[in-house]
Amino acid sequence: MAEVQVESGPDRRIVEETGTDRRISDLIEPLMAALGFRLVRVRLSSRDDLTLQVMLERNDGTMTVEDCEEASRALSPFLDVEDPIGKPYHLEVSSPGIDRPLVRHSDFVRWAGHTVKLETDRLIEGRKRFRGTLGQASEVAFRLRRENAAYGEEPEIEIPFDALVDIRLVLTDELIRDALRKDKLARKAATKQGPETDNSLVT
Repeated sequence: MAEVQVESGPDRRIVEETGTDRRISDLIEPLMAALGFRLVRVRLSSRDDLTLQVMLERNDGTMTVEDCEEASRALSPFLDVEDPIGKPYHLEVSSPGIDRPLVRHSDFVRWAGHTVKLETDRLIEGRKRFRGTLGQASEVAFRLRRENAAYGEEPEIEIPFDALVDIRLVLTDELIRDALRKDKLARKAATKQGPETDNSLVT
């Protein structure tokens, strides 16, 4: 089997996991890439039972129920052999959903103008948590127009990508309309390239 190279170019993931989540993502990303999936996020949660959430999408941003099942069938035996967790857990494979995390430079370009909430690993303008409208992105940072900026605070700030701990879209009516429109266009393009399938939006 030929070696599959994980994305290392300008659209590689710029918001990545740490600790155990990072070890698991490094382990499974080549396997998912070989099946035509892009890794969005890995998260091991122990809120109830131990759950490993693997969030994936196709290169065109789509992800169907059948895609999730295909990825799960490949991941389950692979993780059983590699055993990166060392204890029983539940595997959950999902699409990013509409209120998705942003992890690649293309995500910041694609969803500019929409509301996001985010957390940083350092103080920026005296804060670590922000909510506002996503603005223009450069190679190393992006602009954010803050909601309800306090007196004396700059309404628009620049946040470096390497400061991000987490950033995701906030569910709004405008986002839902835009996401459904983009999803429809992506599926039309996919249909032109192959046989028509039932590809309803997975959230």
